[in-house]
Amino acid sequence: MYGTIARFRIKPGVKDEFVKTMDSFGSTIIPGWVADYYFQMDKDPDEFYLVAIFKDKETYIANADSAQQHEQYLKFRSFLIDDPEWNDGSILSATGPGSGK
Repeated sequence: MYGTIARFRIKPGVKDEFVKTMDSFGSTIIPGWVADYYFQMDKDPDEFYLVAIFKDKETYIANADSAQQHEQYLKFRSFLIDDPEWNDGSILSATGPGSGK
């Protein structure tokens, strides 16, 4: 599996709309997509992380290069204070009932 972890901050007062918009992306059919998870940090509630998981690097890159993903990114980005910090990489281990194994 392959994916990205993004660190970002959203604009004040938009959290509910942000969550609703991100949840609406879940109905989209994306080849190789496993899941997205959004975290709000306890230590700093203005800090958020996104974990996006794909079957492999090829499907991740194909999605990243798609026009559909670009449109979703623009919606995502409209809620942010500044550009997210992206960290892409291979998933070396995954456990649990939702791990995709």
